[in-house]
Amino acid sequence: MVAYPNDVSNSSDLNFKRYEYPEYNFTISIFWSPYLVNTERSDRQDITQPFKLYLDEFDESWTAQIENFNYVIISAGQWFFRPTIFYSDRHVIGCLYCPETSIRHRSSTFSYRRAWRTAFRAINRLKNFKGIVFLRSFVPSHFEGGQWDKGGDCVRTKPFKSNESVMEDYNLEMYKTQLQEYKYGEREGRKKGVKITLMDMTQIMQLRPDGHPSKYGHLPLQNVTMANDCVHWCLPGPIDSWNDFLMELMIREECRR
Repeated sequence: MVAYPNDVSNSSDLNFKRYEYPEYNFTISIFWSPYLVNTERSDRQDITQPFKLYLDEFDESWTAQIENFNYVIISAGQWFFRPTIFYSDRHVIGCLYCPETSIRHRSSTFSYRRAWRTAFRAINRLKNFKGIVFLRSFVPSHFEGGQWDKGGDCVRTKPFKSNESVMEDYNLEMYKTQLQEYKYGEREGRKKGVKITLMDMTQIMQLRPDGHPSKYGHLPLQNVTMANDCVHWCLPGPIDSWNDFLMELMIREECRR
């Protein structure tokens, strides 16, 4: 049986949607928060300009909405490689790929660590949350032959074998940073009765360099000059398996209750 949802969203913004499946008494909400924390654009019309990240402030577009949810799936990753300016206590504390020489230049893992720390702090402060939080871990890109803006591409048509690929460089650093903050957030949550569990897709997706759109990641007649897309995933494709992993984790967690 195919179920068609009712759009019961409070907004026409495609990044914030709510769908209701009355046949199954099931509702799903989508919140777009690529940096997890409070964020502003330095230029509302130009997405390529640096974003302002308030690394110690909650993004209430999602943190204020989830207290009564049964399940929350949270993830973030590749956006942290974009130009950004970092704030703490409303003061600039650094930047990534910004032109200002007077601001301390920091790594992407600096903001990634702080953002996850703030996100877990927001979750663990929820007074009435009785659900389960699933952290979907960082998934790597697969540029070969150069960086994303230096001719890198992903043209493989078969998955790696287990002995053909080793995660390294920035992918490994992002993954390790996320795991460190997850362990801290999970431990703090346990003290307060908040359940946070890991949905680790990193090593699995490392083996799927064939799953990216490459130069085909746009409409057939669209005139594009963008770099090859080895970050996003094709649908149907490898990430369809994420649903199976999620369902298994949900069943296990329910059996423990």
